[in-house]
Amino acid sequence: MRSIWNGAISFGLVSIPIKLVNATENHSISFRQIHTADGGRVRYRKVCELDGEELGSDEIGKAYEDADGSMIPITDADLASLPLPTAKTIEIVAFVPADSIDPLQMDAAYYLSANGVPAAKPYTLLREALKRSRKVAIAKFALRGRERLGMLRVVDDVIAMHGLLWPDEIRASEDAAPEADVSVREAELDLADALMDTLGEVDMSTLHDDYRTAVEELIAAKADGAVAPAQAAPSASGGKVIDLMAALESSVKAAKAARGEEDDGAGGDEPVAEVTQLNARKPAARRTPAKKSAGAKGEGARGAGAAKKAAPSKQARSKPTPAKATAKKTAAATPKSTGAKKSTATTAKKATAKKAAPKKRASA
Repeated sequence: MRSIWNGAISFGLVSIPIKLVNATENHSISFRQIHTADGGRVRYRKVCELDGEELGSDEIGKAYEDADGSMIPITDADLASLPLPTAKTIEIVAFVPADSIDPLQMDAAYYLSANGVPAAKPYTLLREALKRSRKVAIAKFALRGRERLGMLRVVDDVIAMHGLLWPDEIRASEDAAPEADVSVREAELDLADALMDTLGEVDMSTLHDDYRTAVEELIAAKADGAVAPAQAAPSASGGKVIDLMAALESSVKAAKAARGEEDDGAGGDEPVAEVTQLNARKPAARRTPAKKSAGAKGEGARGAGAAKKAAPSKQARSKPTPAKATAKKTAAATPKSTGAKKSTATTAKKATAKKAAPKKRASA
């Protein structure tokens, strides 16, 4: 690996010559800008906005833009005259527990490689001291023209350094928190814990960039003159107000299904619906009792409706006499007729009683 900085680690009176190399690399696919009409490259030219002249790199310097827009030139000699004791030294200033470093401060990562055979002994001493103490070293160093903060820790058998942001470069988090007061129930926390346990841990080495793979396949297909098949974009699911408990329960079930596990009902006891058999219910609107008679049929569970159906069937079997027809017509005109089968004498007597009833009420 190519070193980007050469210097030394200052550990008290001990100096450890090292080389600084990048510990990470960017695998993102970069694109060039082209003229869509003919495919020609589009390049940027550095032009002075005062005289319009295109400039080379040796003609370009630095300047600080003041609040009023004026430029204050700063030369390399000006910067070199400033005191910068860490220009070639990674100066360790303290040893602290690793959990005292806020991950928000972490920036780029580097490997510190021992520079030469004489550096092997002090390098190993610092590495083993960091291992045994289970602490990290806080250091200052200068890179690309400015002083920076760093954290040294051990990775395998190598001392790694993470660039750290200065504390005043971390923004306050108050404005990002929810404005409304929200309470979380224990049942919701239990489901969240169940989801976390179901998802479990992951081997970080198995994670990869699916989008980058798709872009590489697209480029390969177009380079061969083929057109890659279009894939449907995933539907947007954000911005909806959902039932949190239902979403958590569904997430737990989906995670268990993805891991090949059976759902053991960890989502909670769901209420069981009660079922009422229809034949066990008696409609209240049809429970008008029919008056009993010697020849009445269809009482009990069949009700008055069954008696009404039985009456026409008997009339169809025997032809009614004029007296019976008159009595039946009179009974049908009475509001409280039950429609049950009755004898001729009983029906006529009832009809006479019904006609007399209004006269008594009128005299009363």
